[in-house]
Amino acid sequence: MAMRVLSRYVKKNAFFAIVAAVLGLWLLQVVFSYLAELENISDSYTMRDALTYIFYKSPHFLEQFIPTGALLGAVVGLGLLANNSELTVMQASGVSKTKIVSWVLQPAIIFVFIALAINQFVLPTSNHLADLVDDDNNKRDVIEKVEGYWTVQPRYIDGSTPNSVKPDGRDVLYIDYADIEGNIGLVKRWHLDNAGNLQSASIARGGNYVGAVEVKDPHASDGFSLSHQWQLNDLSELKIGQSLATSQTRQVSDILGLPIEPQSVYLLTREAEDLSLTQLYDHRQFMQSQGNRSLEHELAFWQKLLSPLSILSLVIVACSFVFGSLRTHSLGLRVVVALLFGLFFSYMQDLVGFISLATGVSPLLMVLLPIIASGLFGLWLLQRKT
Repeated sequence: MAMRVLSRYVKKNAFFAIVAAVLGLWLLQVVFSYLAELENISDSYTMRDALTYIFYKSPHFLEQFIPTGALLGAVVGLGLLANNSELTVMQASGVSKTKIVSWVLQPAIIFVFIALAINQFVLPTSNHLADLVDDDNNKRDVIEKVEGYWTVQPRYIDGSTPNSVKPDGRDVLYIDYADIEGNIGLVKRWHLDNAGNLQSASIARGGNYVGAVEVKDPHASDGFSLSHQWQLNDLSELKIGQSLATSQTRQVSDILGLPIEPQSVYLLTREAEDLSLTQLYDHRQFMQSQGNRSLEHELAFWQKLLSPLSILSLVIVACSFVFGSLRTHSLGLRVVVALLFGLFFSYMQDLVGFISLATGVSPLLMVLLPIIASGLFGLWLLQRKT
C-alpha cells in the first residue's frame, strides 16, 4: 500500500513537471516565431496572416519540444523531491533507483503517445495549411524552392498500322501540389521532340482526377497500360515552330495522363516533414516498387517512428542528473545542464541526419546512434551513483 502511494506521488510530480516544461518551451517558441514573422509584415501579409501562420505551425512546435520538455520536466520533478530530501527518504526505506526511474518513465510514455498522435493526425494538415498561408501572403524567398513532383515521361502517337504506336518525344512535367482527393494545383509541361528540341510549353492552373483508362504502351507485355487521367483547367500553351516562330493558345481544359494513381501523386508532392508516419511508409513502399529511394523521406520515417525511444532515453538521462547530493550541485545547475544536454541531443539528431543524406549511410542506423548513446550515457550515470 505504501509503495503504491509513493508510486502515485512520484508519477504525479513528474507528470505535472513535464507538462509545465513542455508548455513553457512551446509557448516561448510560439511567441518568438510570431515576433520573427512580424518582420515580414506588408500590405499582402498582415499581422492576422502572421498569427494564422503561427497558429497552424504551433502543433509542429509542440511536437518538436516534447523530448526536451520531457527531459527538463523530469529533472525539475525529481529535483524538487530531492531538494526536500524525499528521494533520500524513499531510498532509505528500500525503494531502489531503478524503481523510481520506472515511475518517472510511466508519465513520460503519455507524451510519447501525444507526440505520435500529433505526427500521425495533426501535422500533415496543419503544416499544409501553414504553407498555404506562407505561399499566398508571404512570398519573400529570393530563390524559388524546387519542390513538388517532377517527372519525364515518353509520349506516343498512333503508328501506321492498327494498334501500333511510335515515339513522339517526351514530356517534362511538374506538379506543384496534389491533395488526397485527387485535385492538383499548378501544372507545367514541356514537350521535347525525338531529337530533344523544345516543341511546346504549357501551364495549367489546376486539375481534377477523372479516372483511369487503358492506353497503348509498347513496353507493356500486352501492349496496353493503365493511365490515370486528370482534367486540366485554364490551360495556356506556347508552341514553337521550326523557324522558332511562336504562337500562344488558351484552352478551357485538357487531359493529363500519368502512370501512377492520385494517392502516389499526393505523396510525391509533399515534403517529408509534412507526411504522417503511415504516409511516409506508403511513400517508402512506392519508391521501392519503382526501384528508387528517397533518403530524406526514409530519414523522416525513422525519426518519427523512433521518437518514443528518444523521449525515453532523455528521461533516463534526466533521472541520472538528479540522483546525488544537492550540496555538490544545486538544482538550478542541474536544470541548466539538462537543458543544454537536450539541445545537444537535438543538434546531434540533425547532424547525423545531414550525414545520412550526404553519405547515403543507412538512415535507421544514423537515427539510432544518438538514441543509443543517450540511453547508455544515462544508464552509466545511474550506475555510478548506485
